Amino acid sequence: MELDKQGSLSNRMIDPSHLKRSQYTLSLLQEGQRLGLISQQKVYQIQVELIQVLQQLIQRHTQGESTSVTSDTAEGIMTSLMYAVDACTLQFSNPEKAIMYLNKESIQGIHAEGVELLRHYMEDTKRLYQEVKKMKLDVPVDAYNMTIDESLPLFIKHYNIIFEAQNTMASIDYPLAIDDMQLQGVFYMKQYVERLQMETRFCHFFSHQDLMYVLTNFGKINRCNYQIDLFNIFELMLNNTVFSILSGKTANNVRISDIQFKHLNRKLMACSADQRTKWVDKAIDQLQESLQTEQALTSYIDLYRPELIERVNNTAKIGSFETLIIRDIQANEQTLEFKLHENDRMSDLQMRKLVDRLLESDDIEEKIQLLKKSVDSLPDYLDLLHTGCLFGSEYHALFDTFGNIELAILAKIVFYENLREGNRQFADMVADDMETEHEWELCYIEFMQKLDNQRLQTIGQLIAEMNYEYISFY
Repeated sequence: MELDKQGSLSNRMIDPSHLKRSQYTLSLLQEGQRLGLISQQKVYQIQVELIQVLQQLIQRHTQGESTSVTSDTAEGIMTSLMYAVDACTLQFSNPEKAIMYLNKESIQGIHAEGVELLRHYMEDTKRLYQEVKKMKLDVPVDAYNMTIDESLPLFIKHYNIIFEAQNTMASIDYPLAIDDMQLQGVFYMKQYVERLQMETRFCHFFSHQDLMYVLTNFGKINRCNYQIDLFNIFELMLNNTVFSILSGKTANNVRISDIQFKHLNRKLMACSADQRTKWVDKAIDQLQESLQTEQALTSYIDLYRPELIERVNNTAKIGSFETLIIRDIQANEQTLEFKLHENDRMSDLQMRKLVDRLLESDDIEEKIQLLKKSVDSLPDYLDLLHTGCLFGSEYHALFDTFGNIELAILAKIVFYENLREGNRQFADMVADDMETEHEWELCYIEFMQKLDNQRLQTIGQLIAEMNYEYISFY
């Protein structure tokens, strides 16, 4: 591009931050016209051509029987059309080259080229999926297995490049360590499978026994059912590898004893945030070098690096690495969250200070860690639930840390009248949208409604077997 009479080249360049990823071509035309890189007349011509291509696609959608469809269908086809056009304009190394291309080519040609690019993306996604399927981890984690066995095949089978290119056509439950939820359609799915492949490849650095060691102890420490809860396996393995290195062990060793945990907990609590950051950075470097991770995986671990550093420093503020570092949990260790008697309660001053700290924080994880560290007794938990120091999803996050026994104890409070009548199944009580006096009780019911039937049956059985006479609720 040459200099114009009115200014330098820099004055005619588009700032990428002004462009929208989800509406790339439209924002490109808007910025290009504002900077004089494309004329108003050309933009109008492009708009006319888009309508013409839309009409052709509608006729194709109805197999030539009609030129009209519902407004929702027309809007969906138009979105799919623009998704393909965006695929074409996004391939250029900078926005100026994309504008030059739009100035020169017809929309019909751009759309056809975009569709062909989407086909290539789809083929890449299929190839990556086959690789993921071959290396799938042998772990009893429902979301991971269902995503590979059911959700991804569903997308591959039903993805419609012409009329619904923007849709994923599948429900993906398994969370990645680093995910870009702003992407749609095959752009999202290709990236998802690429990252799932890298995460799975990383986990293959460890034995099946080590994987199960981390998963089972993760479940014990966090009082959750690791088979059905949503979490990321790669994240757990990488975190514990880093903590293993920090405790003086090798990168391929993820097992941490209780003694090593206590030493590491003291070490990380005693130093500054800057020192912790340096230690974690150095441990990740050592991990990448020791395991000889390939470039793509190295880059992906680097994407996750800031998140781990932030979690380590936030956990240090809370006061304990109890739930972040996965270690050996002996079978005879206490797994009940609540202490049940009056003499386990906090003082009024301690309670007021805790409530103030909870209200000052906007970080859900920080709040939950602070609660788990500070509160032992059931009466104290109930007092805090009634103070209003938690909001909405924070209640759900707290309930998610409780095991079946704790949830059963809370059920005695929330469903007291229904349970006293004793003529209905617990799952049926949960399914009802009953009115409650307190916000926490409503959030508890909403949380329980999301549990699967098997877990609800287990909690219901605990309720039936539990003797509540020794429990001090308030």
